[in-house]
Amino acid sequence: MQTTAHRSRFGFFVLSLATTLILTAGSGVSAGQAPQSGAGSNSHSGAGSNSHSGAGSNSHSGAGSNSQSGAGPNSHSGAGSNSQSGAGSNSQSGAGPNSQSGAGSNSKIAKDLQGEEHNDDTVDVIVQFKRGKASGEAIQAGGGWVKDELPIVDGVVASIPAKALEQLAKRPDVAFVSPNRKVHSTMDYSNPTVGADIARSLGFDGTGIGVAVIDSGVSNPPDLASRVVYSESFISLSANERYGHGTHVAGIIAGIGKDSNQKYLGIAPGANIVNLRVLDDSGGGRDSDVIKAIDRAIALKSQYNIRVINLSLGRPVFESYTLDPLCQAVERAWAAGIVVVTAAGNEGRNNSFGTHGYDTIAAPGNDPYVITVGAMKTEGTLSKGDDLIASYSSKGPTAFDHFVKPDIVAPGNRIVSVSTPGVSILATAVPSNMVGTSYFKLSGTSMAAPMVSGAAALLLQKDPSLTPDQVKARLMKSASKSFPTVSTFLDPVTGMTYISQYDIFTIGAGYLDIPAALANTDAAIGSALSPTAVYNTITGKVQVVTASAAVWGDTAVWGATAVWGANVFLSGNAAVWGDSAVWGDAAVWGDAAVWGDAAVWGDAAVWGDATTVLSEN
Repeated sequence: MQTTAHRSRFGFFVLSLATTLILTAGSGVSAGQAPQSGAGSNSHSGAGSNSHSGAGSNSHSGAGSNSQSGAGPNSHSGAGSNSQSGAGSNSQSGAGPNSQSGAGSNSKIAKDLQGEEHNDDTVDVIVQFKRGKASGEAIQAGGGWVKDELPIVDGVVASIPAKALEQLAKRPDVAFVSPNRKVHSTMDYSNPTVGADIARSLGFDGTGIGVAVIDSGVSNPPDLASRVVYSESFISLSANERYGHGTHVAGIIAGIGKDSNQKYLGIAPGANIVNLRVLDDSGGGRDSDVIKAIDRAIALKSQYNIRVINLSLGRPVFESYTLDPLCQAVERAWAAGIVVVTAAGNEGRNNSFGTHGYDTIAAPGNDPYVITVGAMKTEGTLSKGDDLIASYSSKGPTAFDHFVKPDIVAPGNRIVSVSTPGVSILATAVPSNMVGTSYFKLSGTSMAAPMVSGAAALLLQKDPSLTPDQVKARLMKSASKSFPTVSTFLDPVTGMTYISQYDIFTIGAGYLDIPAALANTDAAIGSALSPTAVYNTITGKVQVVTASAAVWGDTAVWGATAVWGANVFLSGNAAVWGDSAVWGDAAVWGDAAVWGDAAVWGDAAVWGDATTVLSEN
C-alpha cells in the first residue's frame, strides 16, 4: 500500500540537479532546463507518524563501525587525502579547511561564496555547525533567518546578508558555510548483459529490500504500481512526477515488465521503491532538499527495510568531501547501514581545462564511501565482449581529494525503461525515444547507477547481514575486467572524435557482473573507501594508495590487481596513466590541470543549464 506525504520547499529557489540527463534523440535535445523559481511558502502537512520524524544527528551515531566515522568538517580524520596519502608532496594538498588556503581569507567559507561578503545581497546558504552546536541565534546575530533545519549534517538552511558571512564563519561553533547549491538529474539488452536474468533464475529478485529513489518523483504506471510503497515530496509539487526521470530510474531498479511481457524488467523486480522527490518538472533541485530526503530515508530504514539509496543526480565539486554537506549526508546514510549508489556524471567529453574529461566526477560521487557508477554502451547485443565505455561518462580522479573514481561501470546508454504515457515531459519533448506506448529510452550515468542499486538489492536479499562496505567490495572485485585498451567515438553532429582510454579513472574496478557478485563469498573486514591517486612530479607516475583501514590492504584477497584488474597498472600500484596516456602526460597531469588548486569544477565552469550530450550508437 502506498503512503503519500508532502513537505514544504520553504520558498527556496530551485536548482538544477547535477548529473546531466542525456536524451537519446538524434537531435541532441538536452534534459537540462532553466531552473524554475522557488516554490510557495505554505508547507504541506507532514506524513505524521513517529516513523517520519526527522532523524537527528544523535540517532545516526553508533551506526556502522569505527572505520566509518564521519570525516566531516568536525573531524577531518578518516578518508581524507592526508590520511590516505602516505606519499606524494604538496601537490596533494590535504582536504581540510586549512589546506584550502588561497581560496580566500576565511577557510570556513566555501570557495564559490568568496567575494560575496562585499555586496549588499542576501544569500541562501547551508551552515554546518560543530557537532551538537547548531543554533538559530548564530544566524539571527548576522541579520539572517533560518529557513530549515538539516540535523543529519548538524546544519541549517539560512538566508543571510552576504556582508555577514565573514563574521558568521569566525564563530567557533560554525564549521563551514556553503551555498545552497543547484543539483540536477544526470533495458532489453542491459538486463542480460549484467546477468540479472541469471540472478532471477537463481531466485534472487530483490524481494523484501527497500530502495530509496531520491529523484524527480515516481509516477504510477502498471510496471511500478505494486512496487512503490511510500512517497513523499520535499518540494511544493506532488511526489507523483511529470518529468519522467525518476520513474525511468525506478523502472530500471524494480520495473515488473507488465506492459512488455517482461521484456523490460528491472534488475530487482521484487524490490520495493521508496519515492522521495527532490527535483522539479525540469529536473532541478537544491542541496538542502536532497539532504532532507537522505535524512528521511534513514528515519524510514526500519519500517521499509531501506538498504539502498539511489542518487541519479549530482552537481559540481567545490571543496573537499570533508566539507561538502551533500557528501556528509551520504556518509551518515552509509554509517546507518544503507548502501549509497550515485551517478558519476556526464562530463567525460569536457576538455575545457585540457583534461579530456578527467577530474569531472560529480558530487556526491566524489565521496570515497559511496559507490560511484560510470556508463557503458551495450552495443545492442547481449554479450559484454563488444561493449564500450560511453565517451560522456565522467572520469576521475575526484577534484580536491583525488580519489580513484568511478568505482564500477554499468550499462547506461540508450536504456529502455518505464514511462507514463501522456504524463512524461521528457517523452512529450522527444517522442522518437518512446518504445511502444509504455517505455522510453534515455542515456547517461543516471541510468547506470540504478543498475548497480538493483544489483546491491539482490546481494542484500541473498545475504541481509552484508554491510555497505561488503556490498561495495564484492561488486568491485567481481566486476568484469576485460576491456579494450582504447576506443573512439565520432559525434555525427559536431564531427568531434572522442578517445576513451580504459584506465582506472575511466572504468574503475570494471563492468558490473551480477552472477559473479552473487557467487562471491569474500568477507571484507574494514572499510571499502575508494583509494587515493598520488601523482609523483619527479617520475611522472600516478600511484594508487589505499587507506590503512581499508579492505584493499589485505593483499591476499583484496589486492589491487584482484579488485581493479592487472591491465590498469604498469607495475605494482603504479597506474597505467603514468606513461601511456593517449594524449601525453603533460596535458592531463600537469600541475595546473588535475592537481592544481583551480580544479576543473571552477565557479560554475561547465555546468550550464542546457548542457547537451548525445547518446552513442
